[in-house]
Amino acid sequence: MQHGKYRFIAGFLVLPLAIYGVFVVSPFLQALYYSFTDWTGLSPDFDVTGLENYRRLWNDDIFWTAVGHNVVLLLVLPLVTLGLGLFFAFMLNVGGRRRRNAAIAGVRGSNVYKIVYFFPQVLSIAIVALLFQFAYNPNSGALNSFLGAIGLDSVRPEWLGDPDLALWCVMVVMIWSNVGFYVVLFSAGMSAIPRDFYEAALLDGANRLQTFFRITLPLLWDTVQTGWVYMGIMALDSFAVVQIMTIGPGGPDYSTEVLSFYLYTKAFRDGQAGYATTLGVALLIVTLLFAGIVLKIGRRERLEY
Repeated sequence: MQHGKYRFIAGFLVLPLAIYGVFVVSPFLQALYYSFTDWTGLSPDFDVTGLENYRRLWNDDIFWTAVGHNVVLLLVLPLVTLGLGLFFAFMLNVGGRRRRNAAIAGVRGSNVYKIVYFFPQVLSIAIVALLFQFAYNPNSGALNSFLGAIGLDSVRPEWLGDPDLALWCVMVVMIWSNVGFYVVLFSAGMSAIPRDFYEAALLDGANRLQTFFRITLPLLWDTVQTGWVYMGIMALDSFAVVQIMTIGPGGPDYSTEVLSFYLYTKAFRDGQAGYATTLGVALLIVTLLFAGIVLKIGRRERLEY
């Protein structure tokens, strides 16, 4: 009977595992193989070069510049995006004035605010990047026009043309386009927390800041941790925004160069697919390391309610 049970389960797993192996595992293995070759991406003829691509990668200054930018994105994007998402969600759900029949309440019109915050999610990232590219235009963009309207004509930054500002301009776009999703996500989590917890804390003299760190954040920790991983992966895959918004290959003086965009230029502009797959392997390793570190550091006892 037990043997038949395992055969029954295996019958259901064979086809999904086969599809997963063909369409997921196989491309990873092929990319790993091509990273040891000098394949151009177009010609069927190529030679195995061993570790030559990895030695070249180690001595590639542009690669390390891209890694540095990705590290900055990994540190800033999740922290700011999730922090803003938690703040707005907490204010919408708990930050309203106390009412007669409830010790805590959200702000009036919170559902409308959620729709407004979520609106960037319905826009394609390409559209968002183009809109902000126009806004950052140093001559006729909305930002410099606003500065001129308030009498700050002398302060007209180049924005995307300034190597010191370009990466931060890109980060602003990525934060703006993702905060709304986490506001809605965290709001859904907060609405499921029993109000009795907040009422008991308020009766004990806790203020709103204390209730956030002692009740809301611990009970939402699993959601925050998952969001951190997703935002980190998005920070590593910032190709679309960099490709559409920035000037030249990776911004002025490689100031916005990231791994995904460097991989693209090597594969499709320079015809160095073998080296590009080496960059892809490096990107995969960085992504796995980041996810593992976040899950390891953020691990804590699960709280249930």
